[in-house]
Amino acid sequence: MEPDGVPETTLQALSSQVSRMAQDLPGPLRRVRVHAGDATVEVEWQPATEVAARPAAEQVAVVPAAPAVDEREAVLASPMVGTFYRAPAPTEPPFVEVGDVVEEGRTVGVIEAMKLFNPITAELSGVVKEILVGDVEPVEFGQPLIRLAVGGDGSGAG
Repeated sequence: MEPDGVPETTLQALSSQVSRMAQDLPGPLRRVRVHAGDATVEVEWQPATEVAARPAAEQVAVVPAAPAVDEREAVLASPMVGTFYRAPAPTEPPFVEVGDVVEEGRTVGVIEAMKLFNPITAELSGVVKEILVGDVEPVEFGQPLIRLAVGGDGSGAG
């Protein structure tokens, strides 16, 4: 498929580059506009006062759940804007369910951003206490995805 006479390979390369660029933004992504004819890319983000200058996938993926929550709980947060999928495919079981013990590095979901599927992995070990977003639900940068109980409480984390 070649919309506006632009080769598919050019569109794929442009999409891939925009995705990488969005992950390196110093704040939450607000808008991306891509024009196929004469290849225009426009990216707008919200400056963040507390976002480190490193790729979004490396940025804070664990945030406090809420001020009144037990200090042995943490939230896995979205490292990017996109669509959250709980399972690898519609007919397959979810990556995790409430009550599952997860080890650091385990895939807990995927986020589709600009036709790329990015695995979301646990940044620490713990027990899944709550899944905060539904399957095929849009998510924002920093949005809480999964609440974990962590620490030496017999959860297998520690």
